[in-house]
Amino acid sequence: QVQLVESGGGLVQAGGSLKLSCAASGRTFSEYAMGWFRQAPGKEREFVARISWVGRSTYYAASVKGRFTISRDNAKNTVYLQMDSLKPEDTALYYCAADQAAYGSTSEVDYEYWGQGTQVTVSS
Repeated sequence: QVQLVESGGGLVQAGGSLKLSCAASGRTFSEYAMGWFRQAPGKEREFVARISWVGRSTYYAASVKGRFTISRDNAKNTVYLQMDSLKPEDTALYYCAADQAAYGSTSEVDYEYWGQGTQVTVSS
């Protein structure tokens, strides 16, 4: 079992920045690739970014590439999502998830564990 707790969400103006954190507990954090997903009101949950076991491989959705940065600190059992140049369309509930695979996936069905989410609201 892996427990995930997100934090760092909030209200920010367009063009601003936020940094989300996801703290993991339970099984060995470094054995899991990690992903961030988001769900806006009335929409399906969508992939945002993922990072491999040791953090050498990352991948982003086209909508956030160049603005968001995913990273991890295995010593702190934490994965981060730095979000810059935020847009109103980035408003959503953001989830982190763990995938017991080396590189992770863009598909939510491949992730075994999920956090409860943290709300990000970007005002125009």
